[in-house]
Amino acid sequence: MKKIGFLSFGHWANHPSYQARTASDTLLQSIDLAVAAEEIGLDGAYFRVHHFARQLASPFPLLSAIGAKTSKIEIGTGVIDMRYENPLYMVEDAGAADLISEGRLQLGISRGSPEQVIDGWRYFGYEPESGDTDADMGRKKALEFLKRLDGVGFAQPNPQPMFPNPPGLLRLEPHSEGLRERIWWGAASNATAVWAAEQGMHLQSSTLKYDENGKPFHIQQAEQIRMYKEAWKNAGHQREPRVSVSRSIFALVNDQDRYYFGQQGRGDDSFGYIESDKRAIFGKSYADEPDKLIEELAKDDAIKEADTLLLTIPNTLGVDYNVHVMSAIMEHVAPALGWR
Repeated sequence: MKKIGFLSFGHWANHPSYQARTASDTLLQSIDLAVAAEEIGLDGAYFRVHHFARQLASPFPLLSAIGAKTSKIEIGTGVIDMRYENPLYMVEDAGAADLISEGRLQLGISRGSPEQVIDGWRYFGYEPESGDTDADMGRKKALEFLKRLDGVGFAQPNPQPMFPNPPGLLRLEPHSEGLRERIWWGAASNATAVWAAEQGMHLQSSTLKYDENGKPFHIQQAEQIRMYKEAWKNAGHQREPRVSVSRSIFALVNDQDRYYFGQQGRGDDSFGYIESDKRAIFGKSYADEPDKLIEELAKDDAIKEADTLLLTIPNTLGVDYNVHVMSAIMEHVAPALGWR
């Protein structure tokens, strides 16, 4: 058994083939898609966060809306770039979203990746400390976020407050008990996966990672996951870790599927640079007739190591078609692989 969710980047553009042409389209369709995903038995609705782009950027209003209109599905991000965040304000936003959803928030964060503008976090008013990189800043903010999620008081109360205070130092409100244990780290390297385990965060590993040994993507990712699990065990955490991997998977069950994705499954892993000095490996897409798709996915070592699979979806094709894409996986692929 695996938990199966979807991951949407939330694109929109005024393009004649797109069903999501405005920000409003994407936000409202994201809510509808999460509701529909719950109805067909998916376990999670996750959303990517990008700034200065025609994509989803401010996750908490969306997650709160989904939480209010669903009852079972996990809701989360994959991932929030911590370089852009105020960790304390984020604790308040995340706490509110988690309470609205009654404890279903699964929040993915990371130190961030290249964005649409140069050093975009500077426009948000943030600068690394002297001697730090922007990645250091992102990780420090993540640790501050985790610390304040614990709900321990740290702020000195005003002796003449507007409203009566409880005794002692004050914490951020609203506090959502248990949310600290549902934070995930998006890791692009083996080292940051180990670091995430040491901090007690679950692991999100996407369709790319740094190329660390030249092996196929799924093997490198499986190695990363095993290193993470070993580090978690060594850290002595008393709860079970969770690991998600993302994949582009399309079961070709009709002519429309073949038109959209018939060529995508014929490629291999690819290589490129998401940072000027670090080569990355990008995992291939899977698209084929269900029987052949099952054979291919059965060979993916990283999917075997993960407990959660996030299906990256083409959100611009609209709610109905994406429900069809996910339903095809649930009906024709997941049972044969033991995911259901």
